[in-house]
Amino acid sequence: MPQISQFAESWYAASQIFWVLLTFGFVFFVIGRGMLPKIEATVDARDRKVADDLAAAKAAHAAADGLEESYRQQSDASRAAAQKAVTDAKDKAAKDAEKRLAKVDAELAGKLAAAESEIGAARTSAMAEIEAVAAEAAGDLVAKLSGVKIATADAKAAVKAVLHG
Repeated sequence: MPQISQFAESWYAASQIFWVLLTFGFVFFVIGRGMLPKIEATVDARDRKVADDLAAAKAAHAAADGLEESYRQQSDASRAAAQKAVTDAKDKAAKDAEKRLAKVDAELAGKLAAAESEIGAARTSAMAEIEAVAAEAAGDLVAKLSGVKIATADAKAAVKAVLHG
C-alpha cells in the first residue's frame, strides 16, 4: 500500500511513531486511571440502586401479600360475626314470635273455652225453653185432640223422654 510505504520511507517516521505512542499512552493513562474508575463506580452504584430497588419492590410485594391476607382474615371474621348476628337475630325473632304465638294461643284458648261455655249455657237454656214450649204445645194438642187435660209435669217428662232418648 502506498500510504504505508510512504510512511515508512519518511525520515521523521520514528519521531511520529514516538509521539503517537506517547499520546496514546497518555490518553490511555488518563482514561484508564482517571475516568474509568469513575465510570465503573457509577455503573456499580447504578447496579446497586437497581438491586436495592428490586429488593424493596419484593419486600413491598411481600408486605402487600401480608396485608391482603390480613384483610381476608378480617373480612372472613367479620362475615362470620355478621352471619352469627343474623342467626342470633333470627333465633331471637323466632323465639319472640313463638312466645307471642303461645300467648295468643292461650288467649284464644281462653276465649274459646269461654265461648264454648256460653254456647253450652245458651244450648241448655234453649233446650229448657224448647222443652217448656214443646211440653205446653203437647199439652194443648192432647187437650184439643182427646179433650183430656194432662199435667204440665207429665207433658214435660214425655217431651224430655222424646228429645233425649
